[in-house]
Amino acid sequence: MQLLPGPVRRFAAWCAVILLVSGVVYVAIRLCVEFRTAVTPALLALLGTALLRPLHARLVKAHVQRSLAAGLTCAAVLAVVGGAVYIVVSALVETGDQIVASLRDAAKGIADHFGAAGTSLDDVASNARELLGKFGGTAASGVVTGISVVGEMIAMAVLALLLVFFFLRDSDRAVGTVRALAPPGAADTVEAMARRAFGAVEGFMRGTTLIALIDALCITVGLLVLRVPGAVGLGALVFVGAYIPYLGAFISGAVAVLVALADRGFVIALWALGVVLAVQVLEGHVLQPMIQSRTVQMHPAVVLLALTAGASVAGILGMLLAVPLTAAAFGVVHELQGRYGASGSGASGPAAGPAPSSGAADS
Repeated sequence: MQLLPGPVRRFAAWCAVILLVSGVVYVAIRLCVEFRTAVTPALLALLGTALLRPLHARLVKAHVQRSLAAGLTCAAVLAVVGGAVYIVVSALVETGDQIVASLRDAAKGIADHFGAAGTSLDDVASNARELLGKFGGTAASGVVTGISVVGEMIAMAVLALLLVFFFLRDSDRAVGTVRALAPPGAADTVEAMARRAFGAVEGFMRGTTLIALIDALCITVGLLVLRVPGAVGLGALVFVGAYIPYLGAFISGAVAVLVALADRGFVIALWALGVVLAVQVLEGHVLQPMIQSRTVQMHPAVVLLALTAGASVAGILGMLLAVPLTAAAFGVVHELQGRYGASGSGASGPAAGPAPSSGAADS
C-alpha cells in the first residue's frame, strides 16, 4: 500500500468505508423486512410520539400524572382518528358510487379519444371476464389472504398505539437510556445525534400534518363550491396524500380533477385544476418555508429517491416512512458535520445550524 500514491490510498479507504456502510445498511434493511410486524409498529409509534409529545408535555406541566397524561393523549388521538375515519367512510359510502361512476366515465372518454384503433372498453371488459373466469378458482384463497392482511394491519395499529403510550409515559427516561447504551466517552455525541434526529422527525411530522390539514381544507372548500361529488372524501385523500411529498399531492389532485371532469364537465374540471394548482403553489411558496423552516431541508431529488427506495422496500408504507427516516438521517449527518467539521477547522463547539428542539430525544 505504501507504493501507491496518497490520493489513491485515500480513495481506496473511502471505497472500503462506503462498502462497509452499504453492507451494514443492507443487512439492517433485510432484518427490518424480516421482522416487519415488530419494526413497523415501532417506527409508526415513533412518528406518533414525535407528533403527540407536545400535547403530553402540556398535560404533564398541568400536573397530570405521566401515565394518565399518556393515556389521555392516546384516547384523544383515538377519538380524533376514529371520528375522522367515520366522517370519511360515511362520505365515501354516500358518494362512492358517484365517484366510481365519474372515474369510469372519465376513463371511457379518455379511451374513446386516445384509444388505439380496433380497441375499446368492451374488448377490455371481455378480456377481463376471461381472465376472471380463468383464475376464478383462486378467489377463495385471495379472500383469505385479504382477511389475513387486514387482521395484520389492525394488530400492528393496536401495537403501535400501545407503544405510543409507553413511549410517551417513559419519555423522561429516554436520555438516560441513550447515554447508558452509548459507547464509553461518546455519550454526549450520541445524545446530541439522537436529539437532532428526533427533532428532525418531530418537525417534519408537525409541519406536514399542519400543511396537510390546510391543503385538505382549501381543496375541500374549492370542490364544494364547484359542487364536485365526494368533495369530503377527496379532501381526505388529499390529507393522506400530503404525507407522501410530491407524489401524493399529484395523485390526489389528479383524482379530484378527473372526478370533476367526468361529473361536471371540462370547464369545472379546469376550475378544479386551478384550485389544486393554487393550493400547491401556496404550499410550496408560503406554507413550506413558514412552517418547516426549522426542520431538516432536503433537496426534491433526495426526497424522490427516498420515496423510490421506500416503495421498493415496503410499498406504500415504505413511502410513508421514507421521508421522515431520511430527515432523521440528515439530522444525524448535520450534527456530525457540525461537531467534527468544527473541531477539524480549529473551532470550538459545533457549527451553527438549526438547533434541535428541547427534549427532542425524549421518546
